[in-house]
Amino acid sequence: QVQLVESGGGLVQPGGSLRLSCAASGTISRPYAMGWYRQAPGKQRELVARITSVGSINYADSVKGRFTISRDNAKKTVYLQMNSLKPEDTAVYYCNLRITATFDYWGQGTQVTVSS
Repeated sequence: QVQLVESGGGLVQPGGSLRLSCAASGTISRPYAMGWYRQAPGKQRELVARITSVGSINYADSVKGRFTISRDNAKKTVYLQMNSLKPEDTAVYYCNLRITATFDYWGQGTQVTVSS
């Protein structure tokens, strides 16, 4: 069973930065993608950034140029560096690890609040 543990959320002022981390535990013997999603109050969960096992990356248009996703395969960890944060980035951020549609895992979520 794969488990994901997120860290790094918190309160930051507009224009500030945060770095989220997500570490996976358990045996993973197939290629997998990792990503970050977010859900703001009253809104649907949306993709923020995703990185595949071969390093292909895609970002939501709203975060391009401000957020950077990376992964450390040896540590089974994915990171999200968030710069130039805006109030509209406020949400619960969820880590995702996807092997197949059946083997799709989520973290518990970490709150990011951007406010002065």
